[in-house]
Formats: sequence, structure tokens, C-alpha cells
Amino acid sequence: MGAQGSLVAVVLAAGEGSRFDGPSHKLLAPFDESTVVGTAIAAALEADIGPLAVVTGAVPLWDVIPPGVVVLSNPSWADGQAGSVQVAVAWAEELGATQLVVGLGDQPRVGPAAWRTVAAGPEAPIAVARFGDVRCPPVRLDRSVWPLLPSVGDGGARTLIRDRPDLVVDVDCEGDPADIDTTEDLARWS
Repeated sequence: MGAQGSLVAVVLAAGEGSRFDGPSHKLLAPFDESTVVGTAIAAALEADIGPLAVVTGAVPLWDVIPPGVVVLSNPSWADGQAGSVQVAVAWAEELGATQLVVGLGDQPRVGPAAWRTVAAGPEAPIAVARFGDVRCPPVRLDRSVWPLLPSVGDGGARTLIRDRPDLVVDVDCEGDPADIDTTEDLARWS
């Protein structure tokens, strides 16, 4: 049985990308026929699990965010991923959602099927994608755990997942969770 209640989806894309030494920000680097973040957003949009937002910060992404996708700004993006998750939670609360599915803008090989599988996964406060032996976003967060999420630092949901394994269920997904952090990553996964 899948997740109950209203779902919203968010792609986190606010970070600095400091390890990437290419000619552009890593999120704007060419990937397939788009950009790294454009490909990640397209997968979340194609999954069609609910309203979609992108949390931005370090670099303007207006040119790669499709119409109909909500742009949420994280003015404190330099303080770590937890702030971006809090921006996403505030938006979900504003919409009256009961479930939030969070993915990353630097994981362009996570396809729509993974987003849908996590969204419809078993009932649990937290459902996290598992690609083989790798556990990573997308992650579905029930409203009941939103107050437990860190508000500062770079931990995001992974801190809660680590500290409260009793709340977590793994969901087997297809796809490739590789993230693009360096120019070498980009060359390897493009």
C-alpha cells in the first residue's frame, strides 16, 4: 500500500558546488540534452507525483526551471542543506501537504520511476530510495517527522535517517544515484 495524503515534490538545488571546477556551476553543466539540474527537474516533473518546487540559492536557475514549477529561494543556502529542507517543508505546510518527496538537483540519473516508487512506497514516516546497496534521495518525509528535521547544518534529512532508523523504510528503486560533484563525475556519468 502506498503513501496516503497529499504529496508534493521538491528538488534541492541551492548549494555552492565548490568541488566542481568547470566553466559553469555544476548544476548548469551540460548533461544529455539539458543541464545537470535540468535533467533532475525533468525527471521529478515527469514522475507527476504532485506539485513540484525547486529550492535555489547559490546560482540563478530561472533559465532551466520549466513553467509550472515553483521556485523557492533559500537566502541562507551557504549554511547547509538543512536550510533548504526547511524551505521545502514550509512550502509543503503552506500547501497543506502531508507528504514531501525530496530529491537532489545534482543527481541527473535518478529517473521518474525512482520518484514514483518512493512516493508510493510502504507506509512509514520516512521512505528512502535504495539503489542496490546505496541509500540516497529521493526521500519521502511524512508530516509527522518534519519537526524532527535539522534546521541548521549540512545534514538535511540524512541526519534524521541516521539518528532514527526506527522511522525509516528502504524502497528498492531502479536508476543510478550518482551525483555530480566534480568535473570528473560529469565526464564519467555524461
